[in-house]
Amino acid sequence: MRHRLGRECLYVPSCRFGLYLALRHWCPPGGRVLMSPVNDDVIFFVVLAAGLRPVQAPLHPYDGSIDLDRVPDSDWRGLSAVLTTNLYGNPDPAPELRSRCDRLGIPLIEDAAHAIGSTVAGRPVGGFGDASVFSLSKHVGAKTGGFLAVADPAVRKELALARDKLLLPSRLGAELAYAVRPYAEAGVRGLRLVRAARAALRALGQEEREAIRMPLRAGELKQALAGEPGLSGFHSWVRVDMHDYRLRPGRTRLRRTERLLSGLDARLDAHRAGTERLLDTVWGGGERGGSGERGGGGTAVQPLFRVPLLVQDRDAAIAALARRRITTGYLYDPPLDTYAGEIFTDPSPHPAPAAWFARHALPADPRRADEIIRVLTASGARPAVWDGHG
Repeated sequence: MRHRLGRECLYVPSCRFGLYLALRHWCPPGGRVLMSPVNDDVIFFVVLAAGLRPVQAPLHPYDGSIDLDRVPDSDWRGLSAVLTTNLYGNPDPAPELRSRCDRLGIPLIEDAAHAIGSTVAGRPVGGFGDASVFSLSKHVGAKTGGFLAVADPAVRKELALARDKLLLPSRLGAELAYAVRPYAEAGVRGLRLVRAARAALRALGQEEREAIRMPLRAGELKQALAGEPGLSGFHSWVRVDMHDYRLRPGRTRLRRTERLLSGLDARLDAHRAGTERLLDTVWGGGERGGSGERGGGGTAVQPLFRVPLLVQDRDAAIAALARRRITTGYLYDPPLDTYAGEIFTDPSPHPAPAAWFARHALPADPRRADEIIRVLTASGARPAVWDGHG
């Protein structure tokens, strides 16, 4: 990854852990961070755990990227950092954000979890910020691990020391569970027991989401915010969907990750080909805003992790796909300012585009592009069209 990015990289057990390291290193406690409201709620809680106040940015309605022109001057003043999302692999306008951050004297931090192969202005996503964080669970498929890339190689040693202080010891049980997980998941899918397995997990208290967003638990969150910043006070939120997020990796994890990472280029090619097919459909969203070098808006087709098809009745489309055993994940609805409220975040000054995108975006796996196109066509799914009002 150092070779791909031209930057020093530090292995971390998860993207969320790496993001926490970056925020604590570059941002003073109590600072304000501009971020996207259409994002994983785990990232929202990571920002809070770092002792920072989220500020929600306006978005483009067709791809969920930050709409730089609609961020008011009042929001720029007093920021401690800007955090990009690069949602589903669509790049945020990193060159413009880099320029703005330089003028303000604040860091740009890139969350590139979905964008390990995406580019903007001829450079890889993750090559603009003071720090960028990548996931090895997404395109690579390792279901563990990530890395933190830094512009200044001199800070790597300090970040490595901070990482090691926060890591929890590797556990034999966790390593064994990780080793057998792919075989267990394959067996569940093969026997068509996915629903039964999820019901069992809920009964055991292991299924933490009954809806798209995890329960906010506002009373407990207020108590956590009243304490000292840190992962310990916010652990019950930050761990959701990945309880091993700060576990020191064992040999099994590292070996599997290394093997899967060696096939990254082939995976990116498959994602790019499927992305092109999906964006050419009626649900592809013909007007992709932002930097111009994204899925359907420019000449370069990104190897999107998920292609956000825009569907009028998304619930019906999800149900049609489920009947063909195609699971839809990575939904981020409602936007974070609606989910959390003004007590916990500064709301977007222009919330309608984000709300519209969050309601209509159907994240499609580009590796299953042909199947998804057949199902949506047969179901009569209609494209959603932004009318400027939401």
